[in-house]
Amino acid sequence: MLIHTVIFYLRGDLTEAEKLEFRNEGLESLRPIKSVGQLFIGVPAAIPPRPVVDLSFTYAITAVFANVDAHNAYQVDPVHKAFVERFKSYWTKVQIYDAE
Repeated sequence: MLIHTVIFYLRGDLTEAEKLEFRNEGLESLRPIKSVGQLFIGVPAAIPPRPVVDLSFTYAITAVFANVDAHNAYQVDPVHKAFVERFKSYWTKVQIYDAE
């Protein structure tokens, strides 16, 4: 199993409608990719601040893949590539964590 977590820091000048578009038309478009076992989408949790917790991001996704090959297939899937191409101007930073 491979756990793929992606943290998106969106531009500060995006409207609420653009942020929703990013989630509903962008992130949600990744869900039906065949190699994705599970996909979770979230925003920063309403928890008390702690020095070790970063709540400055806009959206996070965690995708679960059966193995590295499934992850690699996701990276080159036309739907994933279209998402990146369409929405890359929306973010200022993306941080990725992959774990097995």
